[in-house]
Amino acid sequence: MKVKKYDQFNESVYQAKLANGLTVTMLPKTGYHKTYATLTTNYGSIDNTFVPAGSTELQRFPDGIAHFLEHKMFEKADHDAFQIFGQYGASANAFTSFTKTSYLFSATRHLKENLTTLLDFVQDPYFSTATVEKEKGIIGQEIEMYDDDPSWRLYFGMIGNLYPNHPLQYDIAGTTDSIAKITADDLYAAYRTFYHPENMTLFVVGNFDPDEVLALVKANQDAKDFTAFQPIERKIPETAADGHDIIPYRTIDMPVNRAKSIVGVKGLVPIESGAAALKYRAAVNVLLELLFGDTSADYLRLYDQGIIDDTFGYDFELQNGFNFVTFSGETDDPAQFDTAIIDVLENWRRSVVDQDDALALVKKEMIGRVVFMANSLEAVANRYDQRLFGTATIFDEPAVIDSLTLDDLTAVAEQLLQSQAISEYQIRPQAKN
Repeated sequence: MKVKKYDQFNESVYQAKLANGLTVTMLPKTGYHKTYATLTTNYGSIDNTFVPAGSTELQRFPDGIAHFLEHKMFEKADHDAFQIFGQYGASANAFTSFTKTSYLFSATRHLKENLTTLLDFVQDPYFSTATVEKEKGIIGQEIEMYDDDPSWRLYFGMIGNLYPNHPLQYDIAGTTDSIAKITADDLYAAYRTFYHPENMTLFVVGNFDPDEVLALVKANQDAKDFTAFQPIERKIPETAADGHDIIPYRTIDMPVNRAKSIVGVKGLVPIESGAAALKYRAAVNVLLELLFGDTSADYLRLYDQGIIDDTFGYDFELQNGFNFVTFSGETDDPAQFDTAIIDVLENWRRSVVDQDDALALVKKEMIGRVVFMANSLEAVANRYDQRLFGTATIFDEPAVIDSLTLDDLTAVAEQLLQSQAISEYQIRPQAKN
């Protein structure tokens, strides 16, 4: 078992890779009553074209299958995994993102039983035609609910602009038409391909002894039989390096009282995983704070002019294989909103060049936020992404942020904020009859 010490935080992270390939990462925290654990597979909504385990041919699976599989994993032939977690006083959940699926629980007692339940229910799939058909109705209602959500439509409308030929454009849950095509055999094929321990990570943080937890997990895994791991072959379409495939502008009408607008910027340059990805994320977040933080000159100017208001916000998405930034808000004049945001992006140098004092202040604020998050078990676990950041944890982030210079931000801005990578999407109020 490897140990990585963070003396500044008085924390130690323990990691081991088991014989079956499962990576176990543990962060014991004294003084906490709760323990939080996540079991994650590197399988998300964009992984809809792959070679199923045991096959040699690429196969296209229905959009939304990763999310559908996540829903079905809790249901077994004679019980529901939620019931078992409940018996042991745990709160359990799961989520699917573009690139991964995570199953999790938090509990203040019965760690052994809850950890065993987590491992056992995820590693023992049960799908039948009847239960799959029943689930289609449940997920279909969820999809229809999001279809009626203007903010959700705005966000995925922008992703569709930035990635029109990429599975990112599809809702994580799929569509009612796509999930109607999912079969129990499809779920088993996806499960066998992506739910092998070699493609999974267990992260445990909270009140426990790492030697005891590792022994428990190892014994649990040694008692199970797993097939040999077949390296996963995914087909993810490449996007144009010059951004020529980006849709520059779209608008739709919805029953909203006020228009919504979003400006997106697609990262055109691939980001290497590991330390480079961690630094890139930190640099982009600092850059965005300099440009649009609530004390920045441009933010205050646009706010005073009434171009943006308290509904304004921005988001940076970095996952394995892609990254993009969005700026959105409600507005009475979508064209003016978009023009103002794009002006700030294209003239980023006025917020970066010679802004040493502003940079120092932003770095101090961001380090403070990270240190605060490090006290949250959920934040520590959910920010861990071995596939993207290697062995780095939240405790590596303050040093990375502190090391950033204006030259680093200039390099990132030149790489990310390219005019041809910018797109606009608007939702306007429907005309009243």
